[in-house]
Amino acid sequence: MTTTMGTPSRNLKLFDRVVAVDPVSLLIGPSRGGGRLTNLAMRLRPIVRLVLAVSILAATLVDPAHAQGSPVYLVTYVSVMPNAVVSGATLLERYRDASRKEVGNQRLDVLQETTRPNRFAILEAWKDEAGFMAHDKAASSLHFLDELEKIQIAPRDERVSSDIYGRPVKGGDRPGAIYVLTHVDVFARYEVDCLALLDTMSIDTSRDDGNIGYQVLPEADHPNHFTVIEEWTTRRSRDAHLMAAHTRAFRERLLPMEGSLYDARLYNELD
Repeated sequence: MTTTMGTPSRNLKLFDRVVAVDPVSLLIGPSRGGGRLTNLAMRLRPIVRLVLAVSILAATLVDPAHAQGSPVYLVTYVSVMPNAVVSGATLLERYRDASRKEVGNQRLDVLQETTRPNRFAILEAWKDEAGFMAHDKAASSLHFLDELEKIQIAPRDERVSSDIYGRPVKGGDRPGAIYVLTHVDVFARYEVDCLALLDTMSIDTSRDDGNIGYQVLPEADHPNHFTVIEEWTTRRSRDAHLMAAHTRAFRERLLPMEGSLYDARLYNELD
């Protein structure tokens, strides 16, 4: 799911209510006092406009302090030209190092796909929307986006969430860890069932040898789409997990719910 704003409206599920909302109109609506707000909104990345729209709408439904204090989780998929793998990795590392120093950042890891090295993933966690918005306007972020545009073969695929499920990370040595990012897409009617199944899977997986973490991120504007983030000490421990009885039972129960192919990709973390 690429977070674009080409469609006239979206249905967002907020606090068990389904609300039709046009994120762009919430931001740029009828112009008052000139075109500054319109121009600013159109310059923002699509994901920022979505986060702003959700924040504005949520603030009208719940306690403003709660709405403003929700963490923001983001998974971004990046593909660069095959002849730009080294320069792309260097660019991403510099972006990571600068972003980690910013106020409100709780996590920013850059991963490289093991079998297709020109494909990367960025894992971000921000304390709240304010921290995320400040990051998005930072000079280092703008420079990163400008330079990435020169070498990417497709637009960034950004997936945002305000919720996270799973068991706490066990800790231990992270160098050499294997990461697995899986996109789970189920039919809308199975949203709750799938989340319960994934939550059970996180408990079972946390007991597997070599597991460091198992976290589930439901997408903000498609709550029946999930990104599962697994961390393993070695490739062998992950392979053993795939053969475990509880993993095979999970896949069997999930299959009737699936709306698209179960997509799992392996990554290493950039040093």
